[in-house]
Amino acid sequence: MNILVLGRGKTGSMVTEVARERHHHVSVLGANDNPKASALTAEKLAPINMVIDFTTPTAVLGNVEACMRAKKSIVIGTTGWYGELPRIRQMVEDPGCGIGLLHAANFSVGVNLFFEVVRSAAAALQHQYFGQIFERHHAQKKDAPSGTAITMQSILRESTENDLEITSFREGEMVGMHELVLDSPADTIYLCHTAKSRRGFAEGAVRAAEWLVGKKGIFDFKDVWREL
Repeated sequence: MNILVLGRGKTGSMVTEVARERHHHVSVLGANDNPKASALTAEKLAPINMVIDFTTPTAVLGNVEACMRAKKSIVIGTTGWYGELPRIRQMVEDPGCGIGLLHAANFSVGVNLFFEVVRSAAAALQHQYFGQIFERHHAQKKDAPSGTAITMQSILRESTENDLEITSFREGEMVGMHELVLDSPADTIYLCHTAKSRRGFAEGAVRAAEWLVGKKGIFDFKDVWREL
């Protein structure tokens, strides 16, 4: 497959590496190469089979709109743009759109398993437990709280009327840590996922791109990762 990776950051670079390992032809555009999606012309995108976006929250909408004009499917690993999701969903689900779009708060299979553990543990909130979410990422991460923490909060919302508080830390080179603490007068439960590297995110994103080939509509990785 001819894949265009948007983003030269640490995760985008790992996506490029993994895609090449999986025998795809990869080209890359960084932020300076593609201001306001200006490089995503019909000519540039003509030979591309799939776009993978690991850019910034403010760049996502323009990149999606450019891909729609060129009828090119896109996988979005960027987080922090979900306020635009209803608008993007409406555009992609239009019968005339003709592309596939797959997004995720986190493309790690381990994190998606962690979400299931969190969903099971949410029952504690109905038994006099008080919950808090903590997340730590590297100092360069643009959005806070993380998309993963927001997904955890959404899962837990099913068991409590109030959103659990999220505490975010941005420090050093931390790849990503997410923790749920459930505390009661009798005991405390700690659930934690720590990413050792960005490779899990990158592998998930590339495999998602392979899965998306030939599909139309909008998809969330949490709904399809088991098929991979």
